[in-house]
Amino acid sequence: MASIDKTALDEVAWRLLRALQADARAPLKALAEAAGLSVAATAERLKRLQDAGIAQRFVAEVDAAKVGYPVKAIVGITTAQPGKKALLERLGRAPEVIECHHVAGADSYLMTVVATGLADLERFIGTINGYGETRTSIVFSTPIERRGLVPPGAARRS
Repeated sequence: MASIDKTALDEVAWRLLRALQADARAPLKALAEAAGLSVAATAERLKRLQDAGIAQRFVAEVDAAKVGYPVKAIVGITTAQPGKKALLERLGRAPEVIECHHVAGADSYLMTVVATGLADLERFIGTINGYGETRTSIVFSTPIERRGLVPPGAARRS
């Protein structure tokens, strides 16, 4: 089976990826129509995209507020090198942490966290304060939600 060059995806692959990003639960027939391929060719393309690590996870997006986590915050933490491993182990076990990024700049890590309320957020921040200095920004709203990728260099259409 031929591998996929991640830097040279063709338009058919991008049509398939756009359809998957819009609805990962779409039936194979609908994906085939979007990609302009037969169902069998689409299944093969999809398998190659998965094998190449391009199409990775097919997940449901859950509304945190509707399941009991109405507070969302962006938390930055600056920590010294010796404490990073222990901090990451702690964050990896924390159900409040939705994602964590290792970044350049004032912070060592930036994370998105959810909480059942402000007291719960304060409690969580207290559990990581010993690893370094934290900065917390409460999210009021998210005017631009997570969105799909487009081919590099392609203009995003409104």
